[in-house]
Amino acid sequence: MKTDRKKRRRKMLFGVPAFFLLVAAVVTVAMLSYGFISERSEDRVFIAVAMLCVVLFLSLVCTVADAVRRRVTVDRPVQNILDATDRISSGDFSVRLEPLHAYGKYDEFDCIMENLNKMTAELSAKEMLHSDFIAGVSHEMKTPLAVIQNYAEAIRAGADAETTQKYAEIIGSSARRLAGLVTDVLKLNKLENRELPPETERIRLDEMLAAAALRYEELIDEKGIVLNCDLDEVTVLSAPHELEIVWNNLLSNAVKFTSAGGRISLSVKAENGKAVVRVADTGCGIPPSAGGRIFEKFYQADASRSGEGNGLGLALVKKVIDFLGGEIFVESEVGKGSTFTVRLNASAEKGEA
Repeated sequence: MKTDRKKRRRKMLFGVPAFFLLVAAVVTVAMLSYGFISERSEDRVFIAVAMLCVVLFLSLVCTVADAVRRRVTVDRPVQNILDATDRISSGDFSVRLEPLHAYGKYDEFDCIMENLNKMTAELSAKEMLHSDFIAGVSHEMKTPLAVIQNYAEAIRAGADAETTQKYAEIIGSSARRLAGLVTDVLKLNKLENRELPPETERIRLDEMLAAAALRYEELIDEKGIVLNCDLDEVTVLSAPHELEIVWNNLLSNAVKFTSAGGRISLSVKAENGKAVVRVADTGCGIPPSAGGRIFEKFYQADASRSGEGNGLGLALVKKVIDFLGGEIFVESEVGKGSTFTVRLNASAEKGEA
């Protein structure tokens, strides 16, 4: 919150006359005192001593009044702010300061307190997310590492060739899952700490999506899934490497959660100057209770199939879309499937650039 310039100007215009009137009042009292004393005595020494006492008394009154004013209006809020910043620097993000004035009548100290409250709330939320993220990574790593360790011990203990081959495949699968987790964590970290804008170029989205779909052709054929593509020639100015992450994750999830004989629809259109990509499937769908959390790190709506992923895919997709300045929405119904819609803010063109 910023203090209003007009309000500061009013305070200044009020403070200057107030100080002027205070000085005028002190001078007037001194002059009246001099007149009162000189009328009753002609002794110059007495008059000088009496006036010195008057001046000292008036100075004391002004000093005490200014000390009280400073104590209430400056020292107290400054000390509160110093105590708060000391606690924050020690890692205590639960600090909250109470402004001294009512909302709408804030002075600069109140605004500093409000900004500190906002800062500590943000730091507290980030600290919680960081702790949850570390806990999530640790938890996700434990399972594949335990599998690798147990089956490696079983092989070392001496197993027949067939069992050894089976165990080796399980170890390889767990190692790939672990490598995928590390890769996704690194991608998320790179996106979250990236300050420079991505390198952009003109991209034919229809060609990019077709190439992405081809990478899953074998899995689609194995499950007997019908893939329907409606790809208009849409060109956008965006970041190809980041968009690859989005399409690969959305298509991977569609194939993963669509049962044998189901359907997947992939489309791209130019609508109102934006590129609109939809990935729809007839899979298991997402429960309403999970709809608002599917883009959280490590959250998996279908716990029974948690072994098929690490819960970072959609979090990574959301981070990329936010990074590119786009939007992503999901519509889903349990047992009927899900539709993910991506809108890119980059200017979209229909046909060749």
